[in-house]
Amino acid sequence: MNSAATEKAFFLGLVLVVTGVFAMLLAGFFQPIFWATIVGIMFLPVQRLLERRLKGRASLAAVLTVTLIFFTVLVPLLLIASAVVTEATGLYARIQSGEIDPGAALRWLQEMTPWATEWAERFGVDVRELPQKVSAFAVQASQFIGSLALTAGQNVANFMLMFFLMLYLLFFILRDADAMLEHMIRALPFGDERERALFAKFAEVSRATIKGTLIIGIVQGTMGGILFAALGVNGAVFWGVVMVFMSILPLIGASLVWMPAAIFLIVSGAYLKAMIMVVIGSVVIGLTDNLLRPMLIGRDTKMPDYLILLSTLGGLSLFGISGFVIGPIIAALFLSVWAMFADEHAT
Repeated sequence: MNSAATEKAFFLGLVLVVTGVFAMLLAGFFQPIFWATIVGIMFLPVQRLLERRLKGRASLAAVLTVTLIFFTVLVPLLLIASAVVTEATGLYARIQSGEIDPGAALRWLQEMTPWATEWAERFGVDVRELPQKVSAFAVQASQFIGSLALTAGQNVANFMLMFFLMLYLLFFILRDADAMLEHMIRALPFGDERERALFAKFAEVSRATIKGTLIIGIVQGTMGGILFAALGVNGAVFWGVVMVFMSILPLIGASLVWMPAAIFLIVSGAYLKAMIMVVIGSVVIGLTDNLLRPMLIGRDTKMPDYLILLSTLGGLSLFGISGFVIGPIIAALFLSVWAMFADEHAT
């Protein structure tokens, strides 16, 4: 090996080592960096519009865009998060005291459908034990929810630090997006044309994922929360947020929240409210996904429902709450990269 090749090899090793150490240095700040990038991509058109209106003053446009994001997106989310913690704590207390008994709905179903109990017992399933098991599971789940609420309260300082760090990074991403992109294209060794295509695809699938997964979930959760509040169901905000996350399940996601609530209303004798919940839940909330998804997601970025579900669950297990968005983005990029590879090597 000649000296030039040796120098190049050692320099490449140095680049990899320094890059790895730098990545370790920033690992604890992955969440604010990721969300600043995603929010920046979503609001970059607003930044461009303000820059044109302000005759190229990018810094002032970035300040105005961050201010707009703060008051229209982040403040409402913080208020909702606070309400969720409060309602989750109250739900935990009511289940622990026995005021809420999730097993009551199953007992009612057993009384209304004795034939189903007899049919299940033929296959060795003891249906009579299910209400007790459901109640025990609800107690354990409420304890978990209570522990999450306590943890959230204890981590307020850390959350606020990460929150304002995200806003700080967001300003620079909005202001210097083009320059950052050009620097990365110049540094990465994949070929400028391929890198531009990859970054464009990342922005495309990020917007599509946010619109197709998060916005549809928020719409369904908002309608569900309003419906719960209008019908006097306790914890309307909490159950609305649960519906947002359950919306990743195709067809049945939101119904896993409003259907049990309708059964509880029937058990409590509120037949009219139960009927209203079933009608609105099945017709309005249930059809939201089918109506909005084709409008919000382009054909090129649409993924199969099963892949969205698996990637979202995988993202949640690896990255926590941010995995709700990270998982589908990684899956979409996986499909995009392999599609590009196949196109380049097609014979």
